[in-house]
Amino acid sequence: MAKKSPSKAFIGASPSAEAIRHLIERVASSNATVLITGESGTGKELVARALHDQSDRCGGNFVPINCAAIPKDLLESELFGHRKGAFTGAMADRIGRFELAHGGTIFLDEIGDLSLDMQVKLLRVLQERTVDPVGALKSVEVDVRVVAATHRDLEAEIEAGRFREDLYYRLNVLPLNTPALRQRAQDVPALLTHFAEYFAAKGQTPISFAVDFMEALKDYSWPGNVRELSNLVDRFNTLFNGQTLTLATVPSSLLPKGLRVLQAERVTTPLIDSLEIVAPISNHDLHQSANAEVMNPFANPSPTMAMDMHNEVQDIIMLAQGLPSLPPEGLSLKDRLADIERDLILQALNRTDGNVSQTARLLNLQRTTLIEKLNKYDLRQGTLPVANAEPDKAA
Repeated sequence: MAKKSPSKAFIGASPSAEAIRHLIERVASSNATVLITGESGTGKELVARALHDQSDRCGGNFVPINCAAIPKDLLESELFGHRKGAFTGAMADRIGRFELAHGGTIFLDEIGDLSLDMQVKLLRVLQERTVDPVGALKSVEVDVRVVAATHRDLEAEIEAGRFREDLYYRLNVLPLNTPALRQRAQDVPALLTHFAEYFAAKGQTPISFAVDFMEALKDYSWPGNVRELSNLVDRFNTLFNGQTLTLATVPSSLLPKGLRVLQAERVTTPLIDSLEIVAPISNHDLHQSANAEVMNPFANPSPTMAMDMHNEVQDIIMLAQGLPSLPPEGLSLKDRLADIERDLILQALNRTDGNVSQTARLLNLQRTTLIEKLNKYDLRQGTLPVANAEPDKAA
């Protein structure tokens, strides 16, 4: 089967991106084990897929597994499979990931999180090219290329006694490091354009970035790397589809901490938010002109309306994050906490039809403590359903 086109796993023209693409092309045709290292979010799985797609194994399966995401007692079965009756719940034979990848590539992500006993078993597989399904009487031969990845420093893990040195050398035949995005800042514009086009709906104009915002994005350190950039573009596309974003007009609540700092440093004059925020239109909000043409009041918002919509989006973000919005004039934290406590007690009372004992259990409170709070918030009269309310035994 023909190999797929050269890798686009690393978008951009920086020396780092060019070097990664060149390495992928050089080592793809080999069957040797590859160890990909790099920070989280730098595209290690994309590199592994590119290695598979450009290899002679591209007609086989590419089988990824995250070694850190599967419980330790299930990982052996996931990797090597099991036979019916091997353990409680093994109702039928199960093929493991290594067998599924026969003739193709298996990608062992977060290999640095493997337990020591699983490291021993994996070492044997790499040496013998056979797997032992749990409960099986004989080994099964597998023909797979192994690509492993980790964000950990495995040499430091070896020093700490958490990773086997012999396994490290078995894995590290062809080392490949994915650079952090801050090390290839010149690729940020190309990545932003790529993801803006990717997230734009069919027929929709992709978002774009003004020069000042683009410069800030290039100067940002991107601790989450390309994954963080992708998520940020997705956020902007959802809220400001088709618009050109400037550093001054994007609400700070929508920016990661580092970008908020850059915004505060570089935007010296506060500007009215010129970004158009799509608001729902009700019959009350619509009016007709003299020629009966229906007009949208949000098409050309006044400065006051634009600022209100700006604040509304900030409130939505705060609520989505589970945080109350702090009003401009401030508030009494003590009163707000009391309101929250009173509201939760009322919800619990309604759920239990006013049963004090059940309400106390629901709120993980002592019954006497709950009664004190009922008296404090004057919830004893006119709040509890008369038919179901318990008498106040502690009164």
